[in-house]
Amino acid sequence: MRDVAPKCERQVLVVGPSWVGDMVMSQVLYQLLHDERPGVQIDVLAPAWSEPILARMPQINGALVNPVRHGELALGKRWKQGRELRLECYEQAIVLPSSLKSALVPCFAAVPRRTGWRGEMRYGLLNDMRELDEEKLPQMVQRFAALGLDEGVGLPAELPAPRLMVDQDSVASGRQKFLLADHRPILALCPGAEFGGAKRWPLEYYADLAQRYLQRGWQVLLYGSQNDSEVTSQIYHISGAQRYCYDLAGKTSLAEAIDLLSLSDAVVSNDSGLMHIAAALGRPLLVLYGATSPVFTPPLSNVARMIVSDIECAPCFARECPLGHHRCMRDITADQAEIRLESLLISAGDS
Repeated sequence: MRDVAPKCERQVLVVGPSWVGDMVMSQVLYQLLHDERPGVQIDVLAPAWSEPILARMPQINGALVNPVRHGELALGKRWKQGRELRLECYEQAIVLPSSLKSALVPCFAAVPRRTGWRGEMRYGLLNDMRELDEEKLPQMVQRFAALGLDEGVGLPAELPAPRLMVDQDSVASGRQKFLLADHRPILALCPGAEFGGAKRWPLEYYADLAQRYLQRGWQVLLYGSQNDSEVTSQIYHISGAQRYCYDLAGKTSLAEAIDLLSLSDAVVSNDSGLMHIAAALGRPLLVLYGATSPVFTPPLSNVARMIVSDIECAPCFARECPLGHHRCMRDITADQAEIRLESLLISAGDS
């Protein structure tokens, strides 16, 4: 009979988050697991869209596609997948989302240790259920990392930052596909925000900043999903539809976007998933915060800077401005953004 115990002791299943930025930040947990448990094998159960992100994390052994749409119960599908995963002999499952549904597959898979924060009434589904102290763990990455340690064990004084690998062949093909200039530095603008309009810096401000850098001999790349294409198209046309301005929203896969972002000499972004990707690529990054706060999900990079609104109603964490004025973002001017970005580029060049 084959002895599977040693393998089982090193097998960990992580139920990953459902948002791009959260998935990037989850790499901190995987790095910590490798530091704490040499030889650990980590599989991540996550939506299909996340595969390009997970493929760029060397700590991941395998990405397992969650066949269930976000928010769907689909007990039958979860039961079937859980039964199939019993064959993998996982020693532990770490459930990062707080929903009841996210804890079902590890339970159906009979993983002996199922770890997660209490969340939505998950008694019985989790048997290593933790009580979250939000004051002790104010950041999402801290909460992810803490689940990789035994209960009561303190976090390291300094957590590793996410660092995504890049496919150099994809970088080269992306340059050729979009006819990017080799002789001009690249400013990447990420004006989208899936969460809602309250997180968006006004498009005319992005267009103003684009014009300034185009006039100085840069090229500007506008990033986003198909949902952001209306915004990026307006920025492109307001900035003059110039030769060295490229509207890439909806024209790249997530994998292509990651690899092309690695070429950026500077990135300006709302609080978004692409912001976390740029940070994990180590690109000089300026992030604009209004309706949200950097306290919970800051850019995890030493070459990132922030402009944070200090008006009395910010941060409200609403999807759309409840007062209708959107001052938290409108009060951040293109002048301010340019000054902060130039300061960042000088310090990044000196480091």
